[in-house]
Amino acid sequence: MTPRTAGTIHFPADAPDSFAGRLIRWQLECGRHSLPWQGTRDPYAIWVSEVMLQQTQVSSVIPYYQRFMASFPDVASLAGVPVGDVLTLWSGLGYYSRARNLHRAACVIMEQYSGVFPQDAATLQRLPGIGRSTAAAIAAFAFGERGTILDGNVKRILARYFGISGYPGEKSVEERLWQLAESLLPAEESNHQIVVSYTQALMDLGALVCARSRPRCQYCPLQADCIACQNDLTADLPVPKPRKTLPVRETVHLILLDQERILLKKRPASGIWGGLWCFPEMSVDQDSIDYCEKNLHVRVTKLARLPHLQHTFTHFKLIIQPHLLQSIMHQPVCEEKCEENSYLWLTIEQAMQQAIPVPVRKLLSMAYPYFQYHIHE
Repeated sequence: MTPRTAGTIHFPADAPDSFAGRLIRWQLECGRHSLPWQGTRDPYAIWVSEVMLQQTQVSSVIPYYQRFMASFPDVASLAGVPVGDVLTLWSGLGYYSRARNLHRAACVIMEQYSGVFPQDAATLQRLPGIGRSTAAAIAAFAFGERGTILDGNVKRILARYFGISGYPGEKSVEERLWQLAESLLPAEESNHQIVVSYTQALMDLGALVCARSRPRCQYCPLQADCIACQNDLTADLPVPKPRKTLPVRETVHLILLDQERILLKKRPASGIWGGLWCFPEMSVDQDSIDYCEKNLHVRVTKLARLPHLQHTFTHFKLIIQPHLLQSIMHQPVCEEKCEENSYLWLTIEQAMQQAIPVPVRKLLSMAYPYFQYHIHE
């Protein structure tokens, strides 16, 4: 890991060799310093990045973050658009409740805080979608508030450093990790720069060195007294989540072709893919021709059954059976895009620009050759 030239930072007298002091020195020399959301104290920009980074890798987040900030540069612009516009920009990033909560929180900030971003973790935590760790990170980076973060990276670092057995998601283990994290904070008199560097150091160490698999212990500033490193336990800690067999659900997605257009349906706001545009859906025991005529007012013929597509959620696996159908005659459910419409006939290119989940995007790509053939036959 190549060191970089770091600026001067002034530690409290007893801090340089402490847990926090070692991490700060390492971060200044070897940490990340050029991410798009770094170098700002704008709480809005920091908030957007922290929410996007939840359960998503930095490399995936960067292009989404840049597009999002270009479209919605401040909380007022975010609150001022329909949630569908936010979901469109979020399409493909996953965990769509994050986008809905961003929009809800922006509206709350405009309505209850006169557009002024809250400046402490306790108040931030009251906003939709902001938990204890995210609130602490925003308050640290934007306002220099001394607070504890405990995301997956930090849990892994502490579990290895202290040799904590037990799954970190268990309540008793997580409470123990919170206590340890609190005890390791820089001294009370720490300034904004120290708080920022320490908070960023935890994130960087977990991402760059103390990785889930194949940790690079030789580069770690904590290796000398890390229990896992010294006892060859890095592969065993933290203890993984107990494995459960995920239930499997099956569904049919109806891909209706009408000349150069396909039919999309807007899903309800609650539930999986809430507010996103998907294909009409039916159960596997229903007849697609009958379903289309009775529920979609479209007469169809069957063209093909595409290969099944599997998508894994946190609590279950979904197997999608895609049926490609040709419209013979229909009463257009909707021709113009508006928030009130629940159905849209769109070209493939138009559909790709909507707020659609990853499986729908994959199915569109799978079906495209069939569309081309039947459009030009």
